[in-house]
Parts: sequence; C-alpha cells; structure tokens
Amino acid sequence: MASAAALQALFLLVVAVVSATSGGVQAQPIVPAIISFGDSTIDVGNNNYLPGAVFKADYAPYGVNFRRHEATGRFSDGKIVTDITADTLGFDRYAPPYLSPQASGKNLLIGANFASAASSYYDDTAAMYDAITLTQQLKYYKEYRSKLTAVAGRAKARAILSDALYVVSTGTGDFLQNYYHNASLSRRYDVDRYCDLLVGIFSNFANELYKLGARRIGVTSMPPLGCLPASIRLYGVGKGRGGGGCVARLNRDAETFNRKLNATVRALKTRHADLKIAIFDIYTPLRALAEAPAAQGFADAKGTCCRTGTEKTRIYLCNPTTAGTCRNATSYRICLQNLPCACVVQKHVTTLLVDTTR
Repeated sequence: MASAAALQALFLLVVAVVSATSGGVQAQPIVPAIISFGDSTIDVGNNNYLPGAVFKADYAPYGVNFRRHEATGRFSDGKIVTDITADTLGFDRYAPPYLSPQASGKNLLIGANFASAASSYYDDTAAMYDAITLTQQLKYYKEYRSKLTAVAGRAKARAILSDALYVVSTGTGDFLQNYYHNASLSRRYDVDRYCDLLVGIFSNFANELYKLGARRIGVTSMPPLGCLPASIRLYGVGKGRGGGGCVARLNRDAETFNRKLNATVRALKTRHADLKIAIFDIYTPLRALAEAPAAQGFADAKGTCCRTGTEKTRIYLCNPTTAGTCRNATSYRICLQNLPCACVVQKHVTTLLVDTTR
C-alpha cells in the first residue's frame, strides 16, 4: 500500500494555491474543482466498485472517525488529505469516486477522484492487485471531460479544467508492492534505472494532463520508504517481529527517486511556462517525525494503531477480525497500515498553513 507520501505535499500545494490568490476568506472555493489521481493515499472509494480489487477499505476500523462513522473506501480512520485540502480551499463537499453512481450530473462540477488503492506509476504494479492503472485513470479522466462538457457547456467546462487543482499521489507501491519482492523486475532494472522508468512515466503523464488543459498540478514525492511500519516489519532488523529502526537501504532508494523527480519537475516548468507544478520534499520532515515522534507530540511513529494481518497483502491492511483502532489514536502517527491517522493530517494542515501564510 502507499505511505503517508501525500501528507505534506498536498498541504503545501494548498498553501501555494492560496498564496497565488487574493487574501482573506473566500465565499467560493479558491479553485473550481479538485481532480485526483493515484493510490490509497487519496482513494475515496473507487476500489469498492472493483470486484477483484485486493485492497479495499470497506470495513471497520476504516472510517470510524469519518462522517456517520462509516467506512467509505478511504484508507483512514477519518478524513484523508484530499478531504482536508477541499475543506481548506472552501469546498463544502468532496469530489466523488469516479466509479460510483455519485459521479454524475452536477456533482462533476467540483471534480472527480480516479485514485485506486494499490495503483502506482508502473501499470504492472496496479495490475498485480487488480487496481485501476494510471493509464486507465487517464482514460477515465478523458471520459470525465466529455461528461463535464455535457453538464456545464464547452466554455465553462474548459474554464473548470484549466483552473482546477490536479493532484497526483502515488509511487510507493512500485517499491513496496513490486520491486522489492519481484526478482525478475529487479534483475532487469537496478534502482537508478527503475527510478528513471517511474519518473519518466510521471513526466509523460504530466505532459498529457497539460495537453488536456491542466495548468495546476501537485505531485507528491517519495516518503522515507525505510521508515514505514510495513517496511520495518518486512526488511528491518528483527523483521517479522516488529523490531528495529528505519531501513537505510530503502531510504536511499527514496532519495534517488526524489532527486530525479525534482529534476523532471524543473524540466516541465521550463517546457511549459504557464504550468504551475509543485513538488515538495517531504522526505526530511516525515523521516524526522518517524525518528523523533515525541518532539511533535506523538508517542509512536513506527507502530500502527490497528492490528494488521500476517499473510500476503494483509500486512498492509487492518485486520478485519480484530477490534477497531487503539484507544488513543492521537498518540500515533500511523493509524491504519501505512497511512496517517486523521489527527495527524489535521495537525499538519494547521501547522503548515499558519507557518507558511503568516
């Protein structure tokens, strides 16, 4: 599953968008729509509509702190980063999962969410878990454009698509769910070349979005892969017993990816003068949080607040046979498998908005 990669990147993107507009509280949302692509960090329920999907969050304890305390398909106990991003930008409701019946009519005016848990840059990764590949997400987006035009009219649809905020949050699964246990893949590509492959896919994806009208794109960087609970459990010292600290080798891989992604985003900015594209190095703050959680008010940064399974994909998911989340979720950075608790998401939104806009 994906990690907390989306966390600070999206928050900082919100700040960047806010800073580019007039100050003060807006009566209307600052952008007309939010359009999301990616994995479990921002999946709001698309996998619920995929019968064969391996990863689903349609059972407790997912959603226990969300509206009506129901599991919606979000891989969190409460709101995820795109929800709080929407709140911050002035929306009073959230763009629906594209595969749901709600993705129709006027609901399309505020955007759509194409993300699918276990998807990633490399389509083969998503295919292994019957998730929506990034290629298919783009095809759905093209379909969405046509539907939006039918609802809003050509001129208004063009304006919505141009001014919308596009979010891309994915990539962790290409390592944790594929490369690290796929001998054939790791023989064909060393880490450096594999990162080139993934970043090249993102570059092509961003260029295609630009051709289709996108002018504001936010992409998340890779988190410290070696500091995620599943990584420590699978590859760390004392693996299988939950012991050990961050896995240095995996963190170096994330650093390699991030260097290449930053270079690619600089090239995209040069190529498209009117494209506002933002990438944020969230590696350092997330690693700092993992290694010194008490400094930021958290008791545990490596454990999870729900019990996970022990076989195959269950190490990435909350165990449905055990009772809900831990009693004091606010003490945990990671709540449900590798994704942040809602309290952590809210904490970072508040902190970053205050620190960046004052």
